[in-house]
Amino acid sequence: MLNKVAGLARAVGLILAVVAAFVAIPAQVPLILVVLGLIAGLIYTTEDITRLAITAIALPVVGAALGTIPQVGTQLTAVAANAALAVAGALATRVAIRLYELVVGDVKGLAG
Repeated sequence: MLNKVAGLARAVGLILAVVAAFVAIPAQVPLILVVLGLIAGLIYTTEDITRLAITAIALPVVGAALGTIPQVGTQLTAVAANAALAVAGALATRVAIRLYELVVGDVKGLAG
């Protein structure tokens, strides 16, 4: 069930990232994207942290490069920036879970 909710949050986040770039949405889109990313982060594994970090770093760079395209560059830059927010939320969840796992492992090591 948790995988379905996290997968749905990831899908909604990506759809919102694209739609918000082309349509003026009166909601707090960045906050919504980060919250959806935080939820979507539950679906990733520890091995995905590197991939998420590289994606979070690369998306703004790619967005800046796409910004040079006439007529749609601004929107493509916005899509990349919005997607980077969602990915950053997912990365934050994975980092928090990893830190929790390290602390639990250290505490269990003290008991033995």
